[in-house]
Order: sequence, then C-alpha cells, then structure tokens
Amino acid sequence: MVTRKIAIITGGSRGIGAATALLAAKAGYDICISYIANRAAADAVLQACESHGARAIKVQGDVANEADVEALFSTCDTALGPVGLLVNNAGIVGETSRVDALPAAALERIFRVNVFGSFYCAQQAVRRMSTKHGGNGGSIVNLSSIAATIGSAGEYVHYASTKGAIDSFTVGLAREVGREGIRVNSVQAGTADTDVHTKGGGNPDRPAMVAATSALGRVATANEIAEAILWLGSDKASYATGTVLRVGGGL
Repeated sequence: MVTRKIAIITGGSRGIGAATALLAAKAGYDICISYIANRAAADAVLQACESHGARAIKVQGDVANEADVEALFSTCDTALGPVGLLVNNAGIVGETSRVDALPAAALERIFRVNVFGSFYCAQQAVRRMSTKHGGNGGSIVNLSSIAATIGSAGEYVHYASTKGAIDSFTVGLAREVGREGIRVNSVQAGTADTDVHTKGGGNPDRPAMVAATSALGRVATANEIAEAILWLGSDKASYATGTVLRVGGGL
C-alpha cells in the first residue's frame, strides 16, 4: 500500500486553491482545505479530490484568526495525519484605493489575512515538519503576486505590500528551517482567471486590463498557477528553497 502525503491548502474552496487541491490529489496527496464561508464549493472540491483516490476534509475558519489556524492543523492531525505540504493560498485583494484614501480597517484586514495568516499557518507547519521538533520534514509554498514588484500604484499598493512581505518571509523562513528538513518557496503569480476580483472586493475589469498588456495576451488559468505550486512543493524541486518563482505571463 502506497502511503499518501498530506497537504493543507488554505483558501481551497475556489480559484487557485481549488485547482491546487485537485492537482495535489492527482499527485498522491490526501487533502485538507480551509474555507471561510462557501461550504458547497468546499464540498465540491472534496468530491473532486476523492474521485482521484484521496482522503479529503474541509475545515471552516479564518486564517487571520490564530485559534482557527490551530484548529485547522489539529483537525488535520486527527483526521489525516501530520502535514507534509502547506500551501499558504488564502488571501484577499481588498478594495481598490489610493494609499491616502485607504481606510485603516481595510489596511489592517488585508495584512491580517495575507501576512498574519501565512505566519500563523507556517508556525503550525514548522512545529510538525521540523526535524528539530521530531518531524520528518516537509515543504511550504506561499502564494505571492507580481504586485510585489510592480507596486500596483493607484489600485492595490496595500495588497502589493502584503505580497512583498510574503516574499521576504519566504526567503527568511527558508534560511531558518532549511537544515530542519523544510523547504520554503513562493509563487509570484500574475493575474489569474478566477473570481477574486469580482467577489474579493477588487477591480472586476482587471483581468481584461492585464490581458491587454501581457506578453501572452491573456491572464493565467488557476491550473497554470497550481502547477507551479505543486512543482515547488514536490521532490522534483528538491534543491529549490527560498525561491520566489515568477509566473506572470511576461509582466
């Protein structure tokens, strides 16, 4: 009997997270996804994963809440076993705004979800994966954005700043835990054809705007970003750590 590895994918009920969960299931992982509200969408992802032989569970919670993150990992421990791959995918774009008009509450919320949430999840993963803590090693892949390097002036400087933090976090954590059997990488994703800009409070016209300037003349599919995530998380990328992989369609 082949032992399946276990993956936790935050924000796994839709978009890139859902595509990553399905690819991971096909690649031999059992799947634990977190979701914040849409139970039906989460159930559909689980059903798709199970059709490929994976055990799959969902845990409702907000990654911005440390207690919810603790519950996510403890539930996975009990239902599936110790995590071997963490994909820090959960995130929000936030409302479009210039910096001088951005409400303080919006700024705090986006940092709590995108940055604090990734820290909280990584803390829990390291405590389970690290050989220093008796673990067997593992891999963490953070979802970044090309916004981290282009700045997104006039729209999303707040969002871009959170993703710049994620890139720094990736490099620093990779150096901190590399000799404890853990690789840490991030995917600096371009705009993808998902509902994040229509349901996440962003600019619904942004995918069309990006497609017009992309070297490839289109935005990414969720599956294209998920393929990069799964590669970085797999043994095929065994010498990659502290890597920020740009998958931006030439932007």
